[in-house]
Amino acid sequence: MDSYRILKEKIDKRKAKICTVGLGYVGLPLAVCFAKKGYLVYGFDNNSSRISKLNSGKRYILDVDSNKVLDLIKKKCFIPTTDKKIIGESDIIIICVPTPLRKVKIPDISYVVMASRTIKKYLRKNQLVILESTSYPTTTREVVLPILRKSGLKEEKDFFLCFSPERINPGDKKFPLSKIPKIVGGLSNKSTKLAKSLYGKIIKDVFSVSSPEVAECSKLLENTFRLVNIALVNEFAIVAEKLGISAWEVIAAAKTKPFGFMPFYPGPGVGGHCIPDDPMYLSWKARKLGFKTKMIDLASGINHFMPRYVVDRVMNILKERKIRVKKVKILLLGVTYKKDVKDLRESSALDIIEILQKKGIKISFYDPLIPYLKINKINLKRVLLSPSVLRKYACVVLVTAHSDINYELVRNNSKLIFDTRNVYKGSFSNVVSL
Repeated sequence: MDSYRILKEKIDKRKAKICTVGLGYVGLPLAVCFAKKGYLVYGFDNNSSRISKLNSGKRYILDVDSNKVLDLIKKKCFIPTTDKKIIGESDIIIICVPTPLRKVKIPDISYVVMASRTIKKYLRKNQLVILESTSYPTTTREVVLPILRKSGLKEEKDFFLCFSPERINPGDKKFPLSKIPKIVGGLSNKSTKLAKSLYGKIIKDVFSVSSPEVAECSKLLENTFRLVNIALVNEFAIVAEKLGISAWEVIAAAKTKPFGFMPFYPGPGVGGHCIPDDPMYLSWKARKLGFKTKMIDLASGINHFMPRYVVDRVMNILKERKIRVKKVKILLLGVTYKKDVKDLRESSALDIIEILQKKGIKISFYDPLIPYLKINKINLKRVLLSPSVLRKYACVVLVTAHSDINYELVRNNSKLIFDTRNVYKGSFSNVVSL
């Protein structure tokens, strides 16, 4: 029996052993999802702290129930480990490692390279390798494949290689992993079919595309679409402020059109790994091919400007109210990049804090999910949210609108609120909206 038929049979009978390489926001939910469906799943991660937390029932990703994970571990359906040898024991290896951007906006695929080199050491016949980490087009073919080939094995004949973009949306209860359609694009037709068969066991809709490059680009297009539209509405918010009208009211009015318009909303910037970073992979690759992506670069610049715009607005509002800026204390409300998600990656709140600190302004923060901030030059502890504490500040800047915040308490006890998320939709004397 050839490698394809052996692996296909194992997948269909749920006899295939799966290993997710990386147990972060992508790898852990994926591992748990497969384990729940009856597969034996190994979770490999170099971070021993993560493994210890999982084995002791401690949660480090809010979307994953630690009790359910612990139950899967006790049943030996899910085995978190730092032991690389389990890669060789697995039939399917899914790479879910970080792909950050360097400060100069160049993709850092060092984690993908390290993971591929580790897999190469243990690669054997009848294995399927899937890359889920977001990266620039051709990463699967030109980076991962050459490394795996050094094992002496051949793709399609001995092993199979595919790209399937992760579409995890942290904090989204409406669309958990199992309800988000999956895209698969293999180096060979057999690789695509195997990946489709595998993901079909946990996800209803799995779509095949003709190549890894198409699959890689689909992810980048999704987030470029969001980057550009958010930039557009952020720029519009600036124009609306100059016109003396509410951008939020204009968007609500435009939204009444049943076709030809999709609402996006302004904010203090964009955060997380996907929207600020992913389009830059496409921009970088385009430059390598001799083309400059003007739209992507412009949109990125507009969104990057928003934290400074927020600070400028706050400073101007304070001056209009004849408040001495140099002696004010400002409280930031919500510092994670997204509502109800414990994730600080690329959070615009961090940029706002750094800009304010450079101006010599005393900053405090409150976030129900973050007890302290110790990043770069920021070293702050969360304050209590109480009437007496709120009254100490000249301005509260609402950056992230977590559900678990008493907004009435904030409004009733704050001298001034700059609301970047349109939480206070009514007209209040102490509230100014972005």
